This record gives sequence, structure tokens and C-alpha cells, in this order.
Amino acid sequence: MRDDLKSRRTVIAGVGAGGMAVMLAACGGDGEAVTSAAPQTSAGSAAPSSSASASASATGGTGGTAALTTKADVPVGGGTIFKEQKVVVTQPVAGEFKCFSALCTHKGCPVASVGNGTIDCPCHGSKFSIEDGSVKDGPATKPLPEVAFKIDGESISLG
Repeated sequence: MRDDLKSRRTVIAGVGAGGMAVMLAACGGDGEAVTSAAPQTSAGSAAPSSSASASASATGGTGGTAALTTKADVPVGGGTIFKEQKVVVTQPVAGEFKCFSALCTHKGCPVASVGNGTIDCPCHGSKFSIEDGSVKDGPATKPLPEVAFKIDGESISLG
């Protein structure tokens, strides 16, 4: 009977550890930028390479600060998520840019997409406005905090 109890505990512990691994993998990031326009809800495939080249090539006029992206890489009515920097840059209307934390204020999960005027968290379904970071749909109750950024010509950088 004692071996049977050990077997059950081992199975239960294994199932719990497996579930935790799945949860952590879902919340993890790979450092790529995710770009989404207003009608989209999934990641754009061209954004990581164009954002990476923008970051590598533009380091000049802002005191050596590397560019995060360019204006052209942030879709009007949408935004681009930078997983490594934990920020999201949005362009609610043409020529107006905003930058917010990419960590949901509900439980700290990274947001995963921008679409239909909102920045969306996959963990519990919170949605935030691309215009001001305010909560559009809970369970989050606090807005995404704004993050300081600079625009120098066509380049957007943090700071």
C-alpha cells in the first residue's frame, strides 16, 4: 500500500511540474518585436528583422542611444511590442506615437498583441487602449504605465 501512495504522489507532482512548464513557456519571450495593426490580432512576420536592422543602424543623434524602431515600423491604428525591452509603441493616429509598459497591470504577464485599438494580454484577457493605456476590458484595473521615449527624425528610442 505504501508504494501505491508513493506512485500517486509522483504522478501528481509530475503533472503539476508539467503544467507549470507549459505556463512558463506561454509567458516567456524570445526578444522579438511583435507588430500588429488595427485589424490584426496576430504577430506580423516582417517586424523583427526590420526593427532589428533599425536598432543596429541608428545609434547617432540621441547621445549614443540605440533606436528601438522607426516611425514607419509602427502601424497606424496599431502598435509594435518589444519583448526584450518590455515596452509597446503605438500609433493611434498618423504621426502620434505613445509608449507603454508591455507588462499587464493585473498579474504582470507580457502583452502579446495589438489590434482593434487595444493592447491585449493573453493571460487573463485584459485589454488596454492604444491611445492612453487605460483599461478597456479587465480583469486589470490600472492602466499600462507610460514609458519615456524620444523621436529623432524617423527613429524612436527609449529615454
